[in-house]
Amino acid sequence: MADMADSTDWAAQTEARLLDAALPLAPELGWTSRLVDAAAKAVGLSRPEAELLLPEGPRDLAALLSYRHDEAALAALAAVDPSELKIRERIARGVETRVETAMADEAAVRRELGFLALPQNIALGARLAWESADRIWRWAGDTSADENHYSKRAILAALLSSTMMVRISNTPAAAARHLERGIGAVMSFEKMKAKVAARPVAAAAAEALGRLRYGARRDHDGDART
Repeated sequence: MADMADSTDWAAQTEARLLDAALPLAPELGWTSRLVDAAAKAVGLSRPEAELLLPEGPRDLAALLSYRHDEAALAALAAVDPSELKIRERIARGVETRVETAMADEAAVRRELGFLALPQNIALGARLAWESADRIWRWAGDTSADENHYSKRAILAALLSSTMMVRISNTPAAAARHLERGIGAVMSFEKMKAKVAARPVAAAAAEALGRLRYGARRDHDGDART
């Protein structure tokens, strides 16, 4: 058991070191196998060792970065008592915190979003957004266990993805306006759960992923259009 624990600790620590080494290289190398190789070389790992830790290469590295940002966002949110906020304020605070956490690695995240928008990676991007949304809802106090559990997370994942895209390609003010408008959709769902069909939820998620791939369209005043 001690050997297994040591092995798990080594893997987690080395994955963190690989990610640390990859982040400053990502803007130039992109989210590619070259990035994995360069990060492995920087921390003294052979290619077989790196493949053992990251069997899917840059896809695993992208997941590690998303999980790191989730953890950092939750650490920041730990100082906030969600019970003192209205539900729309909880959603706004959760999404804002998660987005701003990612902006600490803005250059790398910009390349990561492009990578996740590739056809072969869309499912991974959707899963990571869904997991981030799940953690935000849990922090916000959601305990639903029926179909609402999944619908609420699908809607929030779409909102989180689109807000991230607006933030990365525009200004914080534009992202804040986009988020405020999007929260209206979340609150409408909260008020009309029984009337929400699966098709609009899926369409919202698909639209957000489309924004990640093709970028947000802009109005003449520079704001990203929703």
